[in-house]
Amino acid sequence: MIKEKEALLRKLMMATDVAVIAASFFAAVYLRQNIHAFYRIDLIPGEQVIKEGFSAIGRYLNILPFILFAWWASLTSSGLYESFRRKHFFEIVWGILKSAFFVMLVLGIVEFIFKLEFISRALIAIFFSVSCLSLIAERLCVVSFLRYLRRHGYNYKNVLIVGTGDRAQKFIKLLHRHSEWGFKIAGLIDADSEMLGKEISGEKVIGVLDDMPRILHENVIDEVMFIVPRKWLSIIEKSLLECEIEGVKTNIAADFFNLNISRAVSTDIESMPLLSFTTTVGEEWQLLLKRVFDIILSLTGIALALPIFLTLAVMIRSMSGGPAIFRQVRSGLGGRKFIMYKFRTMVDGAEKMKDSLNGLNEIKGPAFKMKNDPRVTRFGAFLRRSSLDELPQLFNVLKGEMSIVGPRPPIPAEVENYQIWQRRRLSMKPGLTCLWQANGRNNVDFEKWMKLDLEYIDSWSLGLDFKIMLKTVPAVLFSIGAR
Repeated sequence: MIKEKEALLRKLMMATDVAVIAASFFAAVYLRQNIHAFYRIDLIPGEQVIKEGFSAIGRYLNILPFILFAWWASLTSSGLYESFRRKHFFEIVWGILKSAFFVMLVLGIVEFIFKLEFISRALIAIFFSVSCLSLIAERLCVVSFLRYLRRHGYNYKNVLIVGTGDRAQKFIKLLHRHSEWGFKIAGLIDADSEMLGKEISGEKVIGVLDDMPRILHENVIDEVMFIVPRKWLSIIEKSLLECEIEGVKTNIAADFFNLNISRAVSTDIESMPLLSFTTTVGEEWQLLLKRVFDIILSLTGIALALPIFLTLAVMIRSMSGGPAIFRQVRSGLGGRKFIMYKFRTMVDGAEKMKDSLNGLNEIKGPAFKMKNDPRVTRFGAFLRRSSLDELPQLFNVLKGEMSIVGPRPPIPAEVENYQIWQRRRLSMKPGLTCLWQANGRNNVDFEKWMKLDLEYIDSWSLGLDFKIMLKTVPAVLFSIGAR
């Protein structure tokens, strides 16, 4: 009911945003061609420049779909397609400005990788300025219009709620807080006749289950919401059939299981209804977008760091002998095994020496951390402090075994000693950096490390990934918590 209404509003907002951004693009092209201050008139006659500007539109049109996609992704990650009626307007403006910065960053990376020299910096500057102003004006109009409708009582649906328990009361309060959803409560129904006439969270009980046909006939009811305990499922069947006969839409919110973390998602396979419970926040399109960004960032990182790769490989081999790249089996998404790459920071054959050092472990839990590990070479200590030893994992990201942001990949032997609640950190693809690294790395104890990873999984969004990447930069530059 509410989910479908919000989904429709989101799609309308997305379509409107696409139209506004596309119109801003053409407006920017027009301004670029007609404001001569942006042209190098001393080199090219004004008439020729204008003709060249019109002929260049086709090339810019080729990148317009990418720009629209980038804007949509950034606006989504900034939460601008969530309910905004209770948001302060400055929050909306800030979200648009953050989205513009992100789009410009991504476009700059793409321009660098693919050598798109035809892109005019003046046009891009005009385009993003016009886009921001247009989106802010559009949001102002939408917010003002919806608030006008709400004040004047338009576009409301009458809802009949079956149930008076705690969950029903929470739902009533939710509708009271979100009047922008456009639902008015016509009354409550309970199975107990002694509840008749009583008020629950400001709404009156107007009947019992047997009164359903009469209430549907005497009142304008658009939808019926059954918010009932499991034990009621057998006694509401008759009421459900009566709503079906009347042609009234019904919704059921039964407390099948008291799960604390998982969220329920309804779906179907070949008309067979399914109720799924998942602990990960991201939807498929969001995870796909995360993968696209992983590919772009890993390719960019590999291209930029290639000279560093070669230099470090030569230095490691010349200073300590043995291979430059250390390969180790790690546990990835769902416990899948993969080979993780790192620049070698220890003496060759260090893994065989680990058993003799287990008694010197400085971190509680199955992980092994030691401040002055005798196996670490002098150059290896520098690589660890600077996190340069992690650079080869960009290839793991490119292969899809890791992500830029995600829980750090554990050793399978560590996973075997995890407590049950700790294993949930395997429900998301491991990453190069995470909340643990951004919040002090080795200065964080093992239990807090696990809790930070679960906090990341439970509150994941593309915006959170971006914040962690920004927070990781000072942690790496100043070697905070590095060992």
